[in-house]
Amino acid sequence: MWLRLRQIALVAEQLAPVENALQDVLGIQVCYRDPGVGHFGLENALFPIGDQLLEVVAPIRENTAGGRYLERRGGDGGYMVITQCDDHAPRRARVEALGIRIVNQFETGEFRNMQMHPKDTGGSFFEIDEQLGPGAHDPDGPWEPAGPDWKAGQVLDRVDGIAAAELQCDDPDAVAKRWSEIAEIPLTERGGVPTLALDNAHLRFVPCRDGRPEGLGGMDISTTDKTAILRAAKTRGLMTGPDQILLCGMRINLL
Repeated sequence: MWLRLRQIALVAEQLAPVENALQDVLGIQVCYRDPGVGHFGLENALFPIGDQLLEVVAPIRENTAGGRYLERRGGDGGYMVITQCDDHAPRRARVEALGIRIVNQFETGEFRNMQMHPKDTGGSFFEIDEQLGPGAHDPDGPWEPAGPDWKAGQVLDRVDGIAAAELQCDDPDAVAKRWSEIAEIPLTERGGVPTLALDNAHLRFVPCRDGRPEGLGGMDISTTDKTAILRAAKTRGLMTGPDQILLCGMRINLL
């Protein structure tokens, strides 16, 4: 069985400013807006980054899960790590055997969704989904949450993939072990940091170090024009290091 990083979700107090910044700095474009998230009191935008997706959600009414998450983490930031598997049933059985609560799930004709409770996983929301149908398991195959033609919005001028996600945790070793149990992938260490190697990306588990509580704090993005990204980020005052920028409360390391 394989498990890929297919989508990263961020949460913002307001969608439009973040959307504008992502387009201006990373050069990516909106491929889809899911009307279904309105059921949760949210609006969203999805952006292809290579064969993966970056989603931003924002609350449009009070007392939403997204709004409460913003309050807990003290503003915009990472929200969900969303993975794609090739066989959903054993993944679901594994989660049930571990006693992990599922906070949201749905099935359509060609999609299986399973979102786990962050209090049971630690670190962040962890989601395991499967796409069905023709070409479903291709790296650049269909992805129902991103609409019927996500590749029409794909722009590769500046970025072409999400290489890693970084979860900051109160107890990185314990959270890493939990995610390893769920994913059924052994942990490795990279520079002394517990790391989970998915088929196309890595998940790093690090201590909370920015004054914010547990959550998805950063990601590594593979670039095709780092200079253009850094120039745009500098203009907006978003640079936090030689190869790091801050967007939507996320540390983004440029590879």
